[in-house]
Amino acid sequence: MRIPDWTPSLKPQPQALLDAILARRNGTLLNLDRALLWSEPLARGWNVFLKAVRTELSTSRRLRELGICTVALLTGADYEYRHHAPDFLAAGGTQAQLEALQAFVKSDPRGLPTDSALDEIDRLVIQYAAQMTLDVKVSDVLFAALREHFDSTQIVELTSAIATYNMVARFLVALQITPESNQL
Repeated sequence: MRIPDWTPSLKPQPQALLDAILARRNGTLLNLDRALLWSEPLARGWNVFLKAVRTELSTSRRLRELGICTVALLTGADYEYRHHAPDFLAAGGTQAQLEALQAFVKSDPRGLPTDSALDEIDRLVIQYAAQMTLDVKVSDVLFAALREHFDSTQIVELTSAIATYNMVARFLVALQITPESNQL
């Protein structure tokens, strides 16, 4: 990491903040938290916002995680991918789908995913995440295709997850935050 790991002795933070982060993280601070805790307002806001994006949205967790994994691979955010690929699998995704995503990103991420491990909706989500990440603008054709499968709430939530993890990826990559040693 380009900055020192945060510790309470280097920059004390309110115990309530630490307790909230630890509660969301099942009792363990991640390397990402050790960067965020250099700023109390940022760590507090991040914890609340990311908790909502990760656990409170009604849109398919598997599809949100597919979008997040797409962002991670496209931005080179290894930390993000190592944390979210297992979540994608836990939400019902398959290893074959992750391999298809990896192949797509390596070959032509502005093209169309074609691997048979991915269904039509998976392909739309991957294309949507790729356009949002690489081009920022999303084509009218792709957006119209999304509207055929998702209602407005689902589109807002999927868009939010992809946009949020573009922010996370940029934070992780800029500060060179590395995965925890116990990560795959």
